[in-house]
Amino acid sequence: MTLAALSELPTDAALSTAQSRTPRTHRCEACGAPLDALDRFCQACGAPHKTAALAAPPAAAQKRFRCEGCGAETLIPADTRSFTCPFCDSNYVIELPEQAVHRQPPEFVIGFAVAPDDALLIFRRWLANGNWFRPGDLTQARAEEKLRGVYLPFWSFSMLAASAWSARIGEYWYRTETYTAVENGKTVTKTRTVQETEWWNLSGRHQEYYSGYLVSASRGLPQADAQRIGPFQLAALKRYQPAFLAGWSSEEYSVERDAALAICQQEFARREERGVAAFLPGDTHSGLHVETSFSQVNSDLVLLPVYVLSYRYHDRLFRFLLNGQTGHCTGDKPISARRIAAVVVAAIVAVAVVVGALLVAGAH
Repeated sequence: MTLAALSELPTDAALSTAQSRTPRTHRCEACGAPLDALDRFCQACGAPHKTAALAAPPAAAQKRFRCEGCGAETLIPADTRSFTCPFCDSNYVIELPEQAVHRQPPEFVIGFAVAPDDALLIFRRWLANGNWFRPGDLTQARAEEKLRGVYLPFWSFSMLAASAWSARIGEYWYRTETYTAVENGKTVTKTRTVQETEWWNLSGRHQEYYSGYLVSASRGLPQADAQRIGPFQLAALKRYQPAFLAGWSSEEYSVERDAALAICQQEFARREERGVAAFLPGDTHSGLHVETSFSQVNSDLVLLPVYVLSYRYHDRLFRFLLNGQTGHCTGDKPISARRIAAVVVAAIVAVAVVVGALLVAGAH
């Protein structure tokens, strides 16, 4: 796979140092193909790599912190004593020791292509859109201070979906019939074309290989929000090295692989149903039933660049999300109910004035 070059990549010296910690001398026990130390499966034959590392090389002077509000787990500098969660804007004073646990390390990463200054400009333009409806007491500068670039974990899945389906297939045919009608006080005979449908039962099999579907591995970023900032250009994935995270926050995964796999397979099952429906012959169908099974399941834990800004306004949480690779943004912002009411009242008054003018004109 040809990988696109990205900005914000580590220096050659940093990569050389990081790569020296991850020797590539392993070979697949099944076929002999070379393997990285962090590969969980052979890229050539798919066999499990039994000696794959169980934990990533430890990031220097970092510790893991779990937000009690939304469940997001973030890697923060070890000397951090206060922390604001980027997902729910909860504030903490940290006195928790680091807990040593065995966790799957990231396998791939996409670097930030949007610089922090550019991300701030995008946020300002986004917030200014529809500015008249924004509350007058919303302090923009205070919200801007919360904009942070974070590497968020995602599970990337690929698998083969095989489906057995059954349905009733309908095919249109047409007949001509005569009928009588009364026109100008006379009874006349006319003809018309009537559509009929012939139905028959049909069943079959369908399969397709799906790849590159991303499921958020962060409890702080629901899957619906993750899809709003997509898609990411996965051709730019790089083999993970700790040097990529220099200067950026990174969140640990808090959604386990099996839970993410269930979400992914639900999506692929929906795609299979749509695919079968598009494949069916005839003019229409009904009673479509699709049973899908999955095999050749592969997964990767990847880190993707996202700018997150969460702030509270009148005890309500609002969030802005920006794709750090493509610059696509989304989010929610407060609106002023008073200003919207003023617009509605003004529109009602304007309509009343127009109607009144028309009535006066009609009276004369």
